[in-house]
Amino acid sequence: MIDLLVCYDVKTETEGGRRRLRRVAKICIAHGQRVQNSVFEVSVTDVQLLQMREKLLAAMDVTEDSIRLYRLRQPREKFVEAHGVDKYMDFSEPLIL
Repeated sequence: MIDLLVCYDVKTETEGGRRRLRRVAKICIAHGQRVQNSVFEVSVTDVQLLQMREKLLAAMDVTEDSIRLYRLRQPREKFVEAHGVDKYMDFSEPLIL
């Protein structure tokens, strides 16, 4: 699996921009979890990464929006620091409710 940080900035001054923002967020939610307003942590295979990137590029306006994909080093716990509110959940481990 490839762990990524997906960050985006979508211009939302028009209805079309707000629609693009919702589309980008839905694509990211389908692959990971929101850790800040426009920041997601996702775990994907190589094929899923290609599909997600293709969907994100189709959803954005390259003249107004920005999307960044950062690969996270493994193990995540060693290289990611979170301070304050941290809603991250490790879905690869058993989930007890």
